[in-house]
Amino acid sequence: MSTNMTSTGVVNTDWLKSNLSRPDVKVLDASWFMPGSERDPLSEFIQTRIPGAQFFDFDQKIKNASSPLPHMLPSETLFSQAVSAMGITNDDEIVVYDSQGVFSSPRVWWMFKAMGHTRVAILNGGLPAWLKENGDVETGEPLTVTPNNYQAVFQPQWVVDAAQVNELRQDDEAVVLDARSSARFFGQASEPRPEVRSGHMPGSRNLPFGQLVKNGAMLAPEKLATRFAAFADNEQQLVMSCGSGITACILALGAYQAGYRKLAVYDGSWTEWGGDSLWPVVTQS
Repeated sequence: MSTNMTSTGVVNTDWLKSNLSRPDVKVLDASWFMPGSERDPLSEFIQTRIPGAQFFDFDQKIKNASSPLPHMLPSETLFSQAVSAMGITNDDEIVVYDSQGVFSSPRVWWMFKAMGHTRVAILNGGLPAWLKENGDVETGEPLTVTPNNYQAVFQPQWVVDAAQVNELRQDDEAVVLDARSSARFFGQASEPRPEVRSGHMPGSRNLPFGQLVKNGAMLAPEKLATRFAAFADNEQQLVMSCGSGITACILALGAYQAGYRKLAVYDGSWTEWGGDSLWPVVTQS
């Protein structure tokens, strides 16, 4: 029943249509937009969503509010409280989608993985694919749900900090992949956040997240495997980085689909690394 979900981290619209009525299938809208987009994901969620979906606000609410960095992973306690309030249990199958296809939904997939939840997947193609396939939608304020007792169990292997990345980037058994555009990676384009240096960390490699997505959906696993094979074999440790920890999770999901299991996301990503003179920056390979 859940093989597709737990083995690849991705389900399609047909799967969700067939399983949406199951009480143990919970759907989350994880839409998020780049600063300056002038789009409001919560307003759009209230306007149009998959029936029964709840809004998972990792940017403003379900985050480490004490960190100066944006939308950092929250504590086990905060995550447990937030997910419990959504009526989710540890045994539920969770499907995450976003309104851009595949953009911010992998971030929430990764958050659940980091909190010990195995039965979680993204909806490939997201809301655009759902609408294209004439999936039902609902509008207005969502119904109130009955809270449950969810207990997160933090899995530290899914997350690395700056000090760990600084060691891993010099380790032959690890590969640091940066999901930002090549222009940003090589310092040819300014960073969108003020006081963040341009360039990349020495030893890191560039794999723009757009190379894993086509027409708003993840590539097939065999194509993903080809992409990642150019950088590492599946016995090596992969560390994913990006601008602020969002699109790095697209790389993590893609590698997971391709069969890699030694995966971690650098949560602070370039916002932290490029913003702190403690860490080295280069603009050439």
